[in-house]
Amino acid sequence: MSISHLLEDFRSYARGNPVSLTDVSLEEQRLEAFEKGYQAGWDDSVKAAADDSRRVSADFAQNLRDLSFTYQEAYSAALNGLKPLLDQMIGTLLPRLARQSLGQQIIEEIETLARQQGPQPVELVTAPENALTLETILSEDLTIPVTIVEEATLGEGQAYLRFGSQEREIDLSGVLEGIERKVGAFYEENQRETA
Repeated sequence: MSISHLLEDFRSYARGNPVSLTDVSLEEQRLEAFEKGYQAGWDDSVKAAADDSRRVSADFAQNLRDLSFTYQEAYSAALNGLKPLLDQMIGTLLPRLARQSLGQQIIEEIETLARQQGPQPVELVTAPENALTLETILSEDLTIPVTIVEEATLGEGQAYLRFGSQEREIDLSGVLEGIERKVGAFYEENQRETA
């Protein structure tokens, strides 16, 4: 028994039109295949460039977010590192400077009033702990007579000048308290923003 019934019969194709290839048609087919291949390569290249662009944009955006977060962390760490220094300055250094500059502030205020109203006797009301120091400073630097009156209710950085009918307040303690409040408020605001 033969196996011809299992195999395909190609005789029907042999009766059809013969295919003829000329050099021109072969070249046209090559050109068409080249164009299709070129277009497919171009499409792949455009797709790859678009994918790369999206990936780079996403990476850049993530890096910006990381950088922003890192900046905020560094800023907060620097501020938190400065807080003990500022607290020390407000608690120790500024009060000492205020005590040392109280006499100079009073002299400047007396000189200003004397220029405006002419020389007149001055009454200086101050805290008892300032009296001796101010008496020494004022007797050296002023020719206008100054009477010092001690008032126990005044703080170290406070004084009142009575010059004729005018009265001026010098309150370095209030200035220091204002600085302390503003620094505290600044740190509270920064903590709220960070949270």
